[in-house]
Amino acid sequence: MSRRHRLSEWLPGELHVVLAVGLGLVVIGGLIASGAAGTAASAIDPDQSGVSEEAYVEPAPEEGDPYFEAAADDGSWVSYENPRDEYRSPYLGNGSGKICVSLVNENGEPVVGTSVSNTSVTIPTGGATTWHPDANPMTVKFPMTDNYEFALDGDQFGTSPDIAQGDGYMDSHCIEFHGNPVGSSIEYGEAEITGQYADRIDVVGYIQQVPKGDGWDTDIDPIDAAEPYEEAGGGWTTTEDSNHGQVVVVLQLDAPADERTIPNESNSSDDDTDGTDSTEPKDGTGDTTDGGQTDDNGRDEMPGFGPLAAGVAISIAVIARYYR
Repeated sequence: MSRRHRLSEWLPGELHVVLAVGLGLVVIGGLIASGAAGTAASAIDPDQSGVSEEAYVEPAPEEGDPYFEAAADDGSWVSYENPRDEYRSPYLGNGSGKICVSLVNENGEPVVGTSVSNTSVTIPTGGATTWHPDANPMTVKFPMTDNYEFALDGDQFGTSPDIAQGDGYMDSHCIEFHGNPVGSSIEYGEAEITGQYADRIDVVGYIQQVPKGDGWDTDIDPIDAAEPYEEAGGGWTTTEDSNHGQVVVVLQLDAPADERTIPNESNSSDDDTDGTDSTEPKDGTGDTTDGGQTDDNGRDEMPGFGPLAAGVAISIAVIARYYR
């Protein structure tokens, strides 16, 4: 006698059906558990678009604010007071210059270095800079807000219809020179990063401009505009027609990916202005056109389980019929 006939003698037909259904439910439960485990495992992957330091937002001073200095009547330029702005004594001429450091996070946003404390950048200077107390060399310690008054004193990048230069937010730490004779040179060397987190800061490059009285061109992106030291120039010489020049040393944070814990808000998509998934029905049920249930992000909660569940259901029916 076969084992099937023996089982038929021991158990009534109804119990065969119950056992078959029970077996099917166990199989489905196992599949669901496996799918849920897979979904949870993928959800804990680190966010590769994060940054290691949040953007530092410092609005540029307006007229009447501390550190606002002056603005042109025709709106062609604006100037801010800088605690590191020095005038040579004796004053030998109208030659002037500016050396700045701009530190940005992994997304290119201005920061002050709170994530890289006990770290600094040093820029050798020469020529008509040695009389400045913060030059020869110029050293900037991070975080800048812990070490300097008015840590970011320059609005060097971006544009805004509301102000003459810049985008209205401070982004650079500078030292300034005034009173050099025309024909003198301001020189700078390659930046060197030292300290506890030196390996987390990259020297992107240098942006040197000699504007010939027209002011610094702010309609540039610091990352895109930065050049290698050899191409930037390493300094400039003032003339009667061009008595001012300046350079910005662009640095960028580069922390390990698993330590970029601050979400990068600016990387979010702006395609869906109402913040909803275009595939979600207007009734708010979360059902997509193929009948699958979706999660809050518009993904199928159990992708691929529809065909599997149907297959298991057919198997249950066959087993139940076989044992009757």
